[in-house]
Amino acid sequence: MRRTFLIILGIAFTSAASAETLPGGFVYLREIDPTIIQDIRYAGANNFVGRPLKGYDAAECVVSREVGLKLKAIQQDLAGRKLSLKMLDCYRPVRAVADMVAWSKNGQKNGQKNGQETVADRRFNPAFSRRDLFRLGYIATHSQHSTGAALDLTLVDLKADNSAAFDPNKTYADCTAPAETRAPEGSIDMGTGYDCSDLKAHTASAAVTPAQRRWRNALVAVMARQGFVNYSKEWWHFSLPGAGGRAYDFPIGPRGPIP
Repeated sequence: MRRTFLIILGIAFTSAASAETLPGGFVYLREIDPTIIQDIRYAGANNFVGRPLKGYDAAECVVSREVGLKLKAIQQDLAGRKLSLKMLDCYRPVRAVADMVAWSKNGQKNGQKNGQETVADRRFNPAFSRRDLFRLGYIATHSQHSTGAALDLTLVDLKADNSAAFDPNKTYADCTAPAETRAPEGSIDMGTGYDCSDLKAHTASAAVTPAQRRWRNALVAVMARQGFVNYSKEWWHFSLPGAGGRAYDFPIGPRGPIP
């Protein structure tokens, strides 16, 4: 009997230890709502840098519990319309923000040879050079993402075929091009791809179609019902006023099993 008790106690301890406890009240979004789709771009190569950013050791959305519960409420609101949220970036370690800044200021060090643009530069920054991104406010030395108050996301039509996947060996049109020629997003066409540094990506841009405008407005509206505010230069970026605190730098690791 005593041996059985010790075995059970050991299993429980191991399971609890495996489920990583994150600092600052952060949680893995999957633990709050596993139905929310995730495509964490900075954990892979499909982003403007063209490689994983420092601190993204796993493609997981990490949020504060308050933000996670609000996202769950939004997801429940969308479910009746056969729609889903799709998370593109959530908590962002400070080291990843520094990685972005270094990339924007020092192209040669980060793979841009002799000042030539890379494939990722042309896809995500069709109108600006990477040094312009810092000056124009697309990249900042401090990010609300590091406090847990900011999110990048979009909407998915669950009735549509979203199976097309990004192919790193394929050449795509830039992020302002028609959806059928740019990299597949697996989400509703909002007029530009995610992380598109262009005037067309401004939420109120007049350069998008009426249907794309309606979807942008729908995203802003559903997020606003839970208190989130959109950033006018990026249709995908939302923040929750008052939710942020100090900036954190813990890396995003794989989610352990839930005990």
